[in-house]
Amino acid sequence: MGNNDSHLVLLSIDKLQSLLNPVLNKLVVIEKYLNNKATTHKVGYYRNKDLKEKLGLSPNTIIKYRESGVIPFTMIGEVYLYPIKQIDDILKMNSNWDLFQNKAS
Repeated sequence: MGNNDSHLVLLSIDKLQSLLNPVLNKLVVIEKYLNNKATTHKVGYYRNKDLKEKLGLSPNTIIKYRESGVIPFTMIGEVYLYPIKQIDDILKMNSNWDLFQNKAS
C-alpha cells in the first residue's frame, strides 16, 4: 500500500465549540438580515381572479391588456401574476380624480 500521512486528530468539545461558535454567530446574523429583507421588500401579486373581482375586468380584457403591455405581469408555470404596487401605480396615474379635484376648486 502507499504512504498515508493522514493522522486522526481528536478535539475536545471546548475546542470544537470555540471553532464553531464564530461560524454559528455569523449564520445567525445572516439569517436575521435575510428575514428583515424578506419582510421589508415583500412584493404582493394579483392573480386573474383578483383583477376580475377588484377591478371588474373581464378575462378577455385582462388578456388584451396583458398582450398590449398595458399591465405588467410575470408567469410561474401557467399562472399569471400582476405586481400589486405597479397595478396600483397605473390606476393612480390613469385616475381622473386629480382632474376632478382641480375643476371643483
